[in-house]
Amino acid sequence: MGCFPCFGSREEKQLNTASKAENFKEAQSNSSNGCQPSAVPSEKHKLNNSDSKKEAPKDGDAHIAAQTFTFRELATATKNFRPDSLLGEGGFGRVYKGRLESTGQVVAVKQLDRNGLQGNREFLVEVLMLSLLHHPNLVNLIGYCADGDQRLLVYEYMPLGSLEDHLHDLPSDKEPLDWNTRMKIAAGAARGLEHLHDKANPPVIYRDFKSSNILLDDSFNPKLSDFGLAKLGPVGDKTHVSTRVMGTYGYCAPEYAMTGQLTLKSDVYSFGVVLLELITGRKAIDKCRAAGEHNLVAW
Repeated sequence: MGCFPCFGSREEKQLNTASKAENFKEAQSNSSNGCQPSAVPSEKHKLNNSDSKKEAPKDGDAHIAAQTFTFRELATATKNFRPDSLLGEGGFGRVYKGRLESTGQVVAVKQLDRNGLQGNREFLVEVLMLSLLHHPNLVNLIGYCADGDQRLLVYEYMPLGSLEDHLHDLPSDKEPLDWNTRMKIAAGAARGLEHLHDKANPPVIYRDFKSSNILLDDSFNPKLSDFGLAKLGPVGDKTHVSTRVMGTYGYCAPEYAMTGQLTLKSDVYSFGVVLLELITGRKAIDKCRAAGEHNLVAW
């Protein structure tokens, strides 16, 4: 698999395709007050895979390496999505630990919440972005499933969970992260963000940098995950991208929240919030704190 710095004309065309798909997604969102998943008519056509055939990358598409899986394959991998396979739950849906029957590889399977309003759009953007982006500090997308109305993403398994799991609400028998590990995580996450901003062409704005989206391998090496809100950044003489305000309260840059004008610096602000979390051990937003201390940045 290649990476963005090596992109030639074929890869730039692939990014243009991603940009068009994402712009269509945004236009659909802005043209309707009720954002229903069915508002993306082209997605089922593009991503449906009713048979079990795996996609092999062609010579000209070396960067599109994600496999396709059937729902049956992923149900088998997760033991029919049993509760004891559940790793976590978020705005997109639930994440399960599984083992692929064909290869024996341990994976994380994220299942779209079919009642969610943003899920289909996030699914499409994440498949497009992670099929093209490859870096040691970005989570690896192994494949996806788009059987009927099922939407699932298959990632490499990150055994230590998220940074949030190691910073906040620790059980009494769990040691806090030492200082060197905290700085190792900060540096690795920064390298992942740098790749999106400075190496990708056009640049990618992550738009959801937070401690729960930083996953850790068994050596505490961090990888950025969950690219459903990612946007292609400004190019040429443009200074920003105008978009609906999306993200997580407490991490969102104030100028973006007020104007809807998204820049690379919006991500850098969010990185600063996570760095404060690493330094202080406090949450970005904590209503259990004393008055005046609820918001970490304001405090």
